[in-house]
Amino acid sequence: MTMLLKLFFSFIQVGLFSVGGGYAAIPLIQNQIVIVHKLMTMAEFTDLITIAEMTPGPISINSATFVGTQLAGPIGAIICTLACIIPAFIICLLLAHFYYKYRNFSGVQLVLSALRPAVVAMIASAGLSILVLGLFNTNLQGIQLNNFRPIEFILFIGSFFLLRKYKFNAITIIFGTGIVGTLLYLPTLIR
Repeated sequence: MTMLLKLFFSFIQVGLFSVGGGYAAIPLIQNQIVIVHKLMTMAEFTDLITIAEMTPGPISINSATFVGTQLAGPIGAIICTLACIIPAFIICLLLAHFYYKYRNFSGVQLVLSALRPAVVAMIASAGLSILVLGLFNTNLQGIQLNNFRPIEFILFIGSFFLLRKYKFNAITIIFGTGIVGTLLYLPTLIR
């Protein structure tokens, strides 16, 4: 029961403070699950985020569902998902009413403009954490150059190039890197 309460209150906080969408929720989920409550390792968390990214739907809800399932089974999935949704649902109802009533006031536009850089910083923080884990198999504090993973770096650069330069579909990139990574690591898995 204490695990379910921890998950519920953790994801209520995620739902309350993930301003900017699903990607902004990732560092909040990471903080609650990996750092504060130590319910998962960073590697386990990154694997779940990767799966959540590949599945259809909002990443914060997918992440909450996968974390809940991993830690407490189907009941955990339901609790984490609802806890993540409830604050956003209530806040959206209130903000929609407020926004449509006061949207033409300059103060409202000023607040919205001020929030944008913070949202970008949260998304960049989540991306940097996952990038460091992918390239060095550790968190930001534990980076050592002898842990550098060149195959992952090449896959990252190639994916980034294909996404930015040629506007490849993200799903194609995900499946392509999955296949290439499997083929490259298959000999080590067979041993």
